[in-house]
Amino acid sequence: MARPRFLPDNFTLYLIATVALASIFPCSGTAAGVLNVITNVAIGLLFFLHGAKLSREAIVAGVTHWRLHLLIFCCTFLLFPLLGWALKPLLSPLVTPELYMGVLYMCALPATVQSSIAFVSMGRGNIPAAVCSASASSLIGVFLTPLLVSLLLDTQSSGDTNGMSTIDAITKIFLQLLVPFVAGQILRRWIGGWVDKHKSSLKFVDQGSILLVVYTAFSAAILEGLWSSIPLMALLGLAVVCSVILTLALLITRYAARLLGFNKEDEIAVVFCGSKKSLATGVPMAKVLFAGSSMGAILLPIMLFHQIQLMVCAVLAQRYGRREDTNVSEAKATNVH
Repeated sequence: MARPRFLPDNFTLYLIATVALASIFPCSGTAAGVLNVITNVAIGLLFFLHGAKLSREAIVAGVTHWRLHLLIFCCTFLLFPLLGWALKPLLSPLVTPELYMGVLYMCALPATVQSSIAFVSMGRGNIPAAVCSASASSLIGVFLTPLLVSLLLDTQSSGDTNGMSTIDAITKIFLQLLVPFVAGQILRRWIGGWVDKHKSSLKFVDQGSILLVVYTAFSAAILEGLWSSIPLMALLGLAVVCSVILTLALLITRYAARLLGFNKEDEIAVVFCGSKKSLATGVPMAKVLFAGSSMGAILLPIMLFHQIQLMVCAVLAQRYGRREDTNVSEAKATNVH
């Protein structure tokens, strides 16, 4: 039986089920403490495997295209924060202050890795450059995201929402995320083949660690009355906010690439690497940056943005991918005449 088109991808369904489970059976007390330790271990394993999966040859192949990487970097870490900040007077009335805090956090995140590369591949773009940019974005985000969060959320003037200085946050993220990643890169020489061979079966680590963080975060948020504090209209408004920011990002990345004279393959890399935000990095990073505070409202925007960007970019990638077939058809028609 064919899968209905209106259904989202399996992982999104898992996320929805996890939020529902946390809403009905929130984890608390000793169980929450044990689950928190398990979650930290799972996150470390997640980034260790990311390091083991990443091919150094792919990085070397794409690293020389510095103009392309600089544009993608500016879109990820300058354009998005500026959009979130500049549109706040217009968009923040559509949601609660806590949800817009989550929107600003989303704007500070690095780009996705797997889905960015997948969409560039689907659109027949510059894959080596996409691998390099997306991977570098995740690494740079370890240092830049905490700095951007402190600027966008003005934590110094608001009493520091997580009770942790920016330097402390960077240090903790470095130890929890980057150190396992580097260890995976170092050990790739010996375990890379095994990891590549079992990539599909190891997917449960990626998804499982994110689901664990979402469950623990929403459990804490539910116990603090998350759903009673977020009206339905605010959730609908959040969908509008995410859609507006994604639309502007897609348009700006597309026309910026054309204005700077990049070819179509490079344009595709800019569009799909410069307009994406990483749920896989954002969820564990929020666990560090917002430790001790309610993360439910912080995570909702990136979870919703993640699904919207997947659906929209899938359509765009298919359109980009068909362009060569169109060109071939036109060439054949010209030869006939």
